[in-house]
Amino acid sequence: MYESLRVDRSSTVDRVVDALRRAMFNGELPPGTALREQPLAAALGVARSTVREAMTMLVTEGLAVREPNKGVSVAMLHPSAVADICKARFVLESAGIRAWNDADELAKARVGTAMKEFAVIAGQADDPEAMTEAHLAIHRSFVALTGSARLIATHDAITGEARLALARVDALRQDAKQQIASHRKLVRLVQRDALDEAVEELRQHLAGAEESLLEAITGPEE
Repeated sequence: MYESLRVDRSSTVDRVVDALRRAMFNGELPPGTALREQPLAAALGVARSTVREAMTMLVTEGLAVREPNKGVSVAMLHPSAVADICKARFVLESAGIRAWNDADELAKARVGTAMKEFAVIAGQADDPEAMTEAHLAIHRSFVALTGSARLIATHDAITGEARLALARVDALRQDAKQQIASHRKLVRLVQRDALDEAVEELRQHLAGAEESLLEAITGPEE
């Protein structure tokens, strides 16, 4: 299971985290996979304490879960949580969109920058982790328009729970041009101050995301 995982012997905990995270997003460690300290340490050539610390960081990120008497495993998004996640995202992101006129210029500029970065990465379509991060960065930039660090942190926690499933959605879709166009439309509505339209577009966007997430985690393997 862990044979393809490699890391330099001089690696820090951060590098171990990167190796495990990459394996999760590439599908080498699918949701539900148990993360065992000893075999992972042997595969990566590091101490068990290093792996233990790395797994704690992954749990904090929402990419892994720790259960009493069961240990740590790759996070698995349950269908019952999908609707609630999308509902919470809508509340936070629509609040950000509504705050556009009162937002500072740096926050406004970040929306456009996030869109440009997503277009570049999605157009390359060769790094599922980077694509998911860039995708979520657009939605995070909406929340950041509120100027509230707590709302941003809440959004990070909510989306962290769904990151691996979102990566699978992006991989299954294979429609980067459509995704770029969809997000660009949403961003342009916000930038044009068409906030009511933008909120309605966001509602439809997240409804589609909910449907795709459910298909990704419950549908048959391709």
